[in-house]
Amino acid sequence: MKKWQRNICWLLLVGGLVLGFWLPTHMTPAIPDKYVAQRIPTFFFHGWGGSYRSEEQMTHAIQHAGVTQTIIRADVTTHGQVRLRQRLPRTARNPLIEVNFLDNRHADYQLTSRWAAKVFQTVQQQYPFHKFNVVAHSMGNMTFMYYLVNHAAVQSAPQLNKQVALAGHFNGILGYDDRPNRMQLNAAGRPQPMNPEYRPLLPLRQTYPRSAAVLNIYGDRHDGTHSDGAVSNASSQSLRYLVRSRARSYREQKIVGAQAQHSQLHENSQVDRLLINFLWHK
Repeated sequence: MKKWQRNICWLLLVGGLVLGFWLPTHMTPAIPDKYVAQRIPTFFFHGWGGSYRSEEQMTHAIQHAGVTQTIIRADVTTHGQVRLRQRLPRTARNPLIEVNFLDNRHADYQLTSRWAAKVFQTVQQQYPFHKFNVVAHSMGNMTFMYYLVNHAAVQSAPQLNKQVALAGHFNGILGYDDRPNRMQLNAAGRPQPMNPEYRPLLPLRQTYPRSAAVLNIYGDRHDGTHSDGAVSNASSQSLRYLVRSRARSYREQKIVGAQAQHSQLHENSQVDRLLINFLWHK
């Protein structure tokens, strides 16, 4: 082989190696045509005692479906400081943000709602966005609902696009301030009795964002309690009274079976499919 031929072979070999390393890190796989591809982040809020690990089964299922390749974590310290564990590229489409409260047993919703507002502000500094989605499990729902009451009306705040409530205890928790089959909902969805944590949410009947579509998912173990074992279906369904008259759309989905249990709902493949179809399917 002549020298010039050897040089060409070496150039091709080196070029192939460089391209092989460059492509995975600099080219983002195309999002399938059946899904939207938008600069709209989706924030995941875990429940009491949980962490970002409570959100990983859902976020990994979404990534595996091809909806996005961008997942980052936002740690919230015990003093409410927000630290993004990864960089969020401005070119990202449908990025997922796993919110991780390090103080994960704090039930002061006024405080945790301020933490949520700080998460949105911090992400927006790195990834400017005008609309966002939220997926919340259990107590994460109360944090976000209190955020809507206290912070969403700020003129500079981004606009809620879609909200998924998963196992929300909007009007009580079994064994704490509720018991099986006690709560009743009237035709409009108003709960009786009404708990103290629910009453501050009533202004949402006049202020809930008209831009938002809502999917309310709750579990029923079919054990006679009409609950997921921790939250009664009536408590979860009491979300309807707060938002239905203003939301762009409102839909409820009951999950049954072994994985309808409160802490299993965020590990449920049926829930994964519901999330993907509701949030991103064209």
